[in-house]
Amino acid sequence: MLLMPQKDWQWKYNDSYGLLGVSLGSEIEFLTAYKARSLIPDALSGMEFSIEHAKFYMSLIDKLPKALSLTDAAIVQIALNATAAHFMLTPQMPKSWFFDNSDVCVYSDVGKVFELKCQKQRVLALVIENTLQSALVMLLSPECVLSSAKIMQQFETIKVMHNRLHPLRAQRHVVAA
Repeated sequence: MLLMPQKDWQWKYNDSYGLLGVSLGSEIEFLTAYKARSLIPDALSGMEFSIEHAKFYMSLIDKLPKALSLTDAAIVQIALNATAAHFMLTPQMPKSWFFDNSDVCVYSDVGKVFELKCQKQRVLALVIENTLQSALVMLLSPECVLSSAKIMQQFETIKVMHNRLHPLRAQRHVVAA
């Protein structure tokens, strides 16, 4: 079952776990993947889950099932993490050098899923912010090895130039004759 935003939802930094959370009512808290060092100062003091946040969240709830085959719980988890990343993370500079260039010109838009290619691995990434030249993407795959010293974990974000975004590979269906 998909969670729909409620007026009592609140962003709260959870000191016990060291992560940003969303209070989803009096008894439920969803913890995002984001630690204090990556958050804007306002995220640490708590704030309401605004109408703008709800619109962004609902847009992803609508778009994700069209792009990927996921459970409702996975859709909610991705949408809440992406909403937190979009509104609560500090700005980043592009770090495109980790990823291979794409031979295909893509139209990047918030909520669109792409592949990133890095060291012969293909990972899924969701666009959560889009500018004229770059996109902030959130990793959907379990991890991405960027170098021998750096590994991105699921839900971490990185800004890349658009020429690093690869369209999702079409699923090929083999029909026996």
